[in-house]
Amino acid sequence: MVKMNCLGLLISLLFLSCSDGGDNDGGVSDIKPSNLSITANVAGVDSENPNGDGSGIVDFTISSTNAAYYKVNVDGKSVELTENTFSHTFLKKGTHEYPVTVSAYNSGGYVSTSISVKVYVDDELELVWQDEFDQDGAPDPNHWGYDIGNGSNGWGNNESEYYTDRLENAKVENGVLKITAQREDYEGFEYTSARLLTANKFDFTYGRIDVRAKLAGGGGTWPAIWMLGSSIGTVGWPACGEIDIMEYTGNNPGKVQSALHTSSSFGNTINYKAVSIANETTEFHLYSMIWTEESIVFLLDDVAYYTYSPTPRNDQTWPFNKDQFIILNVAMGGNLGGNIDPNFETSTMEIDYVRVYQ
Repeated sequence: MVKMNCLGLLISLLFLSCSDGGDNDGGVSDIKPSNLSITANVAGVDSENPNGDGSGIVDFTISSTNAAYYKVNVDGKSVELTENTFSHTFLKKGTHEYPVTVSAYNSGGYVSTSISVKVYVDDELELVWQDEFDQDGAPDPNHWGYDIGNGSNGWGNNESEYYTDRLENAKVENGVLKITAQREDYEGFEYTSARLLTANKFDFTYGRIDVRAKLAGGGGTWPAIWMLGSSIGTVGWPACGEIDIMEYTGNNPGKVQSALHTSSSFGNTINYKAVSIANETTEFHLYSMIWTEESIVFLLDDVAYYTYSPTPRNDQTWPFNKDQFIILNVAMGGNLGGNIDPNFETSTMEIDYVRVYQ
């Protein structure tokens, strides 16, 4: 009887094991996905703007049963997702209708569906401020001021350079602004560079900024194109808000990143995204930011790769309803730049133009 009971138990366990469908793909059934749908929420749709507010921003939500991941084809691009929400910024001016196809996958197969979304992109943006860097010599003092020193007054990030206003570190030549970091003994520091800013000369709320640049490189370099809230002198950082349009480190070639710093997340902020890039130190690329009342979108060569649109939206997460000014600099080392190559001598970020549209 004991032997028979053990045999019966073994048969029962085998039966249960075989009859259990099992969980594949992290708990998703091997029965192929079903009930797939995708919805689009065009930013700023109302009775007067049925196709959106002109920003071109669309938030998508995917729903499916048993999906492990998704593939989306939108605006000529293919994206693979594990989350069921994503945002895309359409850039073609005027009103256009776009097909969007999504496929849901797991080990059992896939299903696909499509929708069509009509989007209006404002074609009436006005150029409100620019510097084309056409006059050789020092940067235009009507446009740019300088931070001088190493940040002992609070704006340093453990960086190793001393910022100057000398032509050796910042000059306009052959149609580009050149910000040069170099090894030299100066004011007790081993490196010099420049940090230019439009504070008290130009700031703005909402719009698009385009900066065409070739980046400085080499281990320890940290070129950046960014913005700070004009209220920093009264509310301090990070309450003023910081928008990092582009940050690059020579110790991590082939990647640039964008980030937001607010009272809710700052320093090692969770609000950032990196994107791959090629020839960043040898060729010019376009670094852009589109800033509206509801979102901030970052673009590389006119391709959107990160959208910040927080929920909830309050003073902690969204200080971006007030003026900000522009900063261009090349840091050395520091919290993000990391270790400096002992053989480093000099490297330059070249800026072809800075343009602001509203």
